[in-house]
Amino acid sequence: MEKPRASRGYETDRATHGRWRRWRPALLVALGAAAVFLLRDRLPDPDEVWTAITTASPWWLLLGVAAEWVSLAMFARQQMWLLRGLGVAVGIGPALAMTYSRSAIAITMPAGSAMSAGFAYQTFRRWGASREAATTVMVLSGAFSVLGLVVLYVLGYALIVLEDPGAAWSAHPVATVAAAAGVLTLAAMITASVLRDRRRAGPVAAPAALGDPPAGRIAALLATLRAVGPVALGMHGRYRRIALLFAVINWFTDLCCLAAVAYAFHLPLTFVQLGAVYVVVQLVRQIPVTPGGIGVIEASLLAALVSAGAAQGPAAAAVLGYRLLSCWLIIPAGLFTWAVLRRSSSGVTVPAR
Repeated sequence: MEKPRASRGYETDRATHGRWRRWRPALLVALGAAAVFLLRDRLPDPDEVWTAITTASPWWLLLGVAAEWVSLAMFARQQMWLLRGLGVAVGIGPALAMTYSRSAIAITMPAGSAMSAGFAYQTFRRWGASREAATTVMVLSGAFSVLGLVVLYVLGYALIVLEDPGAAWSAHPVATVAAAAGVLTLAAMITASVLRDRRRAGPVAAPAALGDPPAGRIAALLATLRAVGPVALGMHGRYRRIALLFAVINWFTDLCCLAAVAYAFHLPLTFVQLGAVYVVVQLVRQIPVTPGGIGVIEASLLAALVSAGAAQGPAAAAVLGYRLLSCWLIIPAGLFTWAVLRRSSSGVTVPAR
């Protein structure tokens, strides 16, 4: 008897995931062995690393702590404002607790990003969001995070162009045109959003209900976009613009954390150079080889800092400091807030729709 298409698609995805889980340990061992072989003569001297740590500037390190705290707070506010735009009243305290919890889940768990998204979705539902609203916030939050990073670097490169247009055009003509186009596009989108909000009158049509997911990832993605599209467009543009602003500040303050730690360990790099390094790290961390990119991000960040002109010892100390603030310290804090959220949500019934 032939199985329904949805069941076949589900079993295909499950089989693919099972094969990936079987091969993943071998892949990690192979990558680790290759990294040790390639970097065996380039590993930093422990004495140099210790010297850099003992001579670090505590004030720059404190500034890095503050910058990373602001970064996570901005991500919490991004989701909080999206929820408020859909009529779900959430305070900054619960939003911060949820942000730390889902960050810890993403860092520590296999397939952490998916588990983190599922945890956030269930939390939104307990806060009173409908299925459509919770899904819309998840989709918009992810899209705004990507767009926020793009906006940050378009604006950053635009500032470099304004400082010396001739040099920027001679060295990177394509990037200069792309940055100018990006700035104009962003300005046009914001203007159109403001004008649309002023012309809007009357209630927004109710969104289509989410049904069972169709077979196939592409079909499921298209169905999700069709369902959340009316909800996202029905949200007042002010909430979307503020959420995007928080996304940009989230990335910028995380970059400031890296810069503060680099200056604490006296790396001879400019803020622009550190921004370029940051881009490389963000690209690498999108590859889900290890939970939270642990090991992969450290190696790529060290290589990028050394390539930019930093000495190996101070660069390794900067990598340890940045990852301590942006990753490792978040794990115990997130586990604590996760326990608090679980206790506070005990007995709370998830809404039916």
